[in-house]
Amino acid sequence: MLIKDLPEDARPREKLLARGPGALSDAELLALLLRTGLPGKNALQMGQEMMDTFGGVAGLLHAGPQALAAIKGLGPAKRAEIVAVLELARRALAEQLKEKQLFASPQAVRDYLQLQLGSRPHEIFAVLFLDSRHRLIALEELFRGTLSQSSVYPREVVIRALALNAASVVLAHNHPSGTAQPSRADEALTKTLKAALALVDVRVLDHFVVTSSQAVSMAEMGMV
Repeated sequence: MLIKDLPEDARPREKLLARGPGALSDAELLALLLRTGLPGKNALQMGQEMMDTFGGVAGLLHAGPQALAAIKGLGPAKRAEIVAVLELARRALAEQLKEKQLFASPQAVRDYLQLQLGSRPHEIFAVLFLDSRHRLIALEELFRGTLSQSSVYPREVVIRALALNAASVVLAHNHPSGTAQPSRADEALTKTLKAALALVDVRVLDHFVVTSSQAVSMAEMGMV
């Protein structure tokens, strides 16, 4: 069935104009970007298929141009549009965190970390460097691979904090397994980094464990 054959209140564009973007599903919003589908498959069906393939919006955010190229019917122009929109979403959240105190909007911090780290297939250790007013200076991915105390070097974190003139930091790493529960190794790593950064008067405010569905604060659990 073509989208134009759907009832008017079920067509994504008409639904958005009448009820606002919040009324649309992820697949419907994606269908608006796709505009057209394939023979026997309309844009809405194609959008839902992409959501299923990538495991939702979080997975789509990290799909990248090469993964998108594997989707039948998704030509260079459509791929470029999708990648551009996803990058705008990341930048919008980053700008929000740079303009406000980080912990004035804790959900924005979680959303930002999930966008950046949540669906990565391998472990990444990242640091949010903050100024004296707890506004974001930068997020940097410093280490990749299997993370442990021995593979995350406190010296490198300290060097970047000094170079960026950071007053405090928020640590973050992802669990590709999908389990957001901090481990004993995570707690030990936090203590090591906290001690190293304290030597140069940089505070560790929190450490988030991130998956595609949540970002758990170790500070809220009394582990920082």
